[in-house]
Amino acid sequence: MSVTKKYIDFLRDISTFIPQERIYTDELRRLAWGTDAGFYRLIPQVVIRSDNEKEVSELLKCANKHLLPVTFRAAGTSLSGQAISDSILIVAGKHWEKYTVSPDATQITLQPGIIGQRVNEILKPYGRKFSPDPASVKSAMVGGIVMNNASGMNCGTHANSDKVLHSARMVFADGTILNTGDADSRRNFTLQKPEFIRQIESMRDLVRNDHQLAERIRYKYSIKNVTGLNLLPFITFDDPFDIIAHLLVGSEGTLAFLSEVTMQTEYDYPFKASAMLYFDDIKEACRAVVAMKKLTTENGETVVKGAELLDCKSLASVNDPTGYGLTAVLTETKASTAKELAGNIQIVEEALKNFKTHTPVHFTDKESEYAAYWAIRAGIFPSVGGTRKPGTTCLIEDVAFHIEDLPEATAELQQLLAHHGYDDACIYGHALEGNYHFIINQSFSSEAEVERYEALMNEVKMLVVDKYDGSLKAEHGTGRNMAPFVQYEWGETAFELMRAVKQLFDPKGLLNPGVIFNDDPKCHIRNFKPLTLTNAHVDKCIECGFCEVNCLTCGFTLSSRQRIVIQREISRLKTSQEAADQKRLLALEKQYQYLGNQTCAGDGLCSLSCPMGINTGDLTHDLRQEQLPANSMGYRMGVFAANHFSEIKNVLRPVLTLADTAHALLGSGVMSTLTKSMHHAIGVPQWTPAMPKAYNPESVKKEIIQKSTQPQPEDLKVVYFPSCINQTMGLARKSPEEQPLVNKMVSLLHKAGYEIIFPDKMENLCCGTIWESKGMPDVADSKAAELETALLQASENGKYPVLCDQSPCLYRMRHTIKQLRLYEPAEFIYTFLQDKLEFRPTDKPIALHITCSMKKMGLGDQITALARLCSNNVFIPEEVGCCGFAGDKGFTHPEVNAYALRKLKPQIEKKHIDIGYSNSRTCEIGLTTNSGIAYVSIVYLVDQCTLKKKKRYEYQQRK
Repeated sequence: MSVTKKYIDFLRDISTFIPQERIYTDELRRLAWGTDAGFYRLIPQVVIRSDNEKEVSELLKCANKHLLPVTFRAAGTSLSGQAISDSILIVAGKHWEKYTVSPDATQITLQPGIIGQRVNEILKPYGRKFSPDPASVKSAMVGGIVMNNASGMNCGTHANSDKVLHSARMVFADGTILNTGDADSRRNFTLQKPEFIRQIESMRDLVRNDHQLAERIRYKYSIKNVTGLNLLPFITFDDPFDIIAHLLVGSEGTLAFLSEVTMQTEYDYPFKASAMLYFDDIKEACRAVVAMKKLTTENGETVVKGAELLDCKSLASVNDPTGYGLTAVLTETKASTAKELAGNIQIVEEALKNFKTHTPVHFTDKESEYAAYWAIRAGIFPSVGGTRKPGTTCLIEDVAFHIEDLPEATAELQQLLAHHGYDDACIYGHALEGNYHFIINQSFSSEAEVERYEALMNEVKMLVVDKYDGSLKAEHGTGRNMAPFVQYEWGETAFELMRAVKQLFDPKGLLNPGVIFNDDPKCHIRNFKPLTLTNAHVDKCIECGFCEVNCLTCGFTLSSRQRIVIQREISRLKTSQEAADQKRLLALEKQYQYLGNQTCAGDGLCSLSCPMGINTGDLTHDLRQEQLPANSMGYRMGVFAANHFSEIKNVLRPVLTLADTAHALLGSGVMSTLTKSMHHAIGVPQWTPAMPKAYNPESVKKEIIQKSTQPQPEDLKVVYFPSCINQTMGLARKSPEEQPLVNKMVSLLHKAGYEIIFPDKMENLCCGTIWESKGMPDVADSKAAELETALLQASENGKYPVLCDQSPCLYRMRHTIKQLRLYEPAEFIYTFLQDKLEFRPTDKPIALHITCSMKKMGLGDQITALARLCSNNVFIPEEVGCCGFAGDKGFTHPEVNAYALRKLKPQIEKKHIDIGYSNSRTCEIGLTTNSGIAYVSIVYLVDQCTLKKKKRYEYQQRK
């Protein structure tokens, strides 16, 4: 049977229970989903977005029937090539996010698609946390964390996934389901597979009777080690089901699919302190770490919870000013009380008196201070990666030494990197556990560079294994990267035991072939991922996937990482003359138009979690610009709109009035059905009941000009620029409010005693965001310049602050207008009106949405604080980032808005909330549409909950 026919038959079989929209066989999505954070590339033949355990069971039965290999993927943040496939890739991320917390919160049961940081957020109210803490915890999912036995800065070997796993639910290669935490499941499995249980028990007894092997296993796992399969369960557990569950930890999808896991949670110490210790010599720094590792309290608890070493190259990469050639150890201690914390600090300081530090030892328990230390630690990777040569990749290797070998081994590793010409390489990591990462910027574009990398890895192997008997992989997984060296590190006896485990679980070798077990001794230097230059905004991307947690279309169309992957491949194909490549190029460009371009919100939140600060929205804007050359009809229409902006708004107002009239006559139900049909049939913008009525601010402008008021102090004047959206759109028909936002803003400013100045000809003014988002940056900048001129004149060259009532507009204004003090409503009210208003908070629960622009401007805490001045019950929905409305995308592509807000309505209903607030009119339309409640500007909340503050002399007279 041909390979192609196998896949055709497989696809026919699975189409009976998997919807077609979750099966990808097209060029674009196979490439997009076939990319992970590592530096290898395989392109799967089929990608399946799984939804539940039953589906995975049936999928594995079909793959087993057709003898087709399968690889599992969660977040795709793994670094060693363990989440890629050239066959079938089953994705278990979105939709695998259910959890339950035990009554005492000491255990949590998790599906594999929950992000590690989300687990910590769930546990925080209980004073507990998820103990595995890899650097990728804000992006990596539980499935990947457990199946790679990822650890991190604080959990070491005492609290990694293997140590805290209680039970596991899994699907075997033949589709069999086992829950090791359920007595009935265990009993049924024993009846179905008695030989399996017998062999597990036989392996357990074999290990225990081989004292040399048993001792070797204990020694190897006394430090971090994820090279090969996890053999420790044969030593640790008697029960075969406990052994089975723990064998999955670190197995990287080679044994079974993990569908659910129950983990022990860890106490989250409320008191913490950190110190950045500087040493002149790296050996002295390591000797100090060895000493701190031994420190304990009177009750036997370890004093130092974390010690992160940063070598001189690491410090130089983040421009640390302390001194040249130093080594730092970022040290952390934690306690249950302030008194205990002070005692811990004293113990550490006393121990460090035996070592020569470059600067005095200073611990701080102030979060603002120690957060700066940890920011330095976090900044190393992006700093080194961001300075690499174009086209090279930033590799992070991962080794561990026994703590007593740390001083010598660290110095030798540093020398080895220099010997092979990696002058910009740096060493940093979890020194307390003997676990280091070293970063190298590597090119694979020539045979000489590949050979250099191979020579380095061979010498690393000899240093780590031959000389110090350490771990070639401490926490990043074996993958393809270290598969050729598993037997070398462990020896033949242990390796054959691993092979026996693999044969027992996966007799046909269909689960993640090539990972951990690979007969090709050169597999670690094959199938390198090309990093073709494509766009200056994104060329520094290392495809780590950290951006995806903030990408609203991740799991819907493409993520920000996947957009970069596809554009890199498009750029590579453009240089090829091969007919097959040109055919692929046309397919990718056509498919990208909707999946990559039209559905990208361009909100830029991806940049907040990207270690390089890359905004994939900039790439999208550039691509849109390429599609709108200066002589195109679209560009000319954009220029016309910019030059006749007030007339365009005058045309839009009757359209809004017509839609509102139809709404009144037909009702919401009929109107929604009719407009949805028109949207799908001819592409007209989607109407929703939240669509606003028309509005024109001319009346309120005239009222302010004509109104006779007492002269105001010079410092109580503000230039108010209503955004073009709020100059055109008023309230929705069923809005709970009575006044359009401009009127309400004016009313609130007057309440606070402010005189309002409107800029001249404001009906023509715009910040330019509309044109920027469409790919016309020059037109956008000309509108911004026009606005700046008007605002300078109105504010008397910056004498008065400028208020814009739409946060996305304010965001762009701050990037293009540098001479003025610019504010959106929340910051302006919090800064200037707080002392002029008397706040009377309500107990009524309210929802608050923090827009993308507020997050990017760092104003999320400020709008939250303002909301809490007004309400004692402020709810910020969890896992709701960008709303996806993106200017007009909620009208043109409402499916993006709906997907972005899919988790909003259930939370609103659970909290019994009937009103929400934000500070962007278009976002509020989308939020209203998808939440079931009205969302309006936070200005309404402030006005509702405040009175004009009485002057002191008025108060005294009243007394």
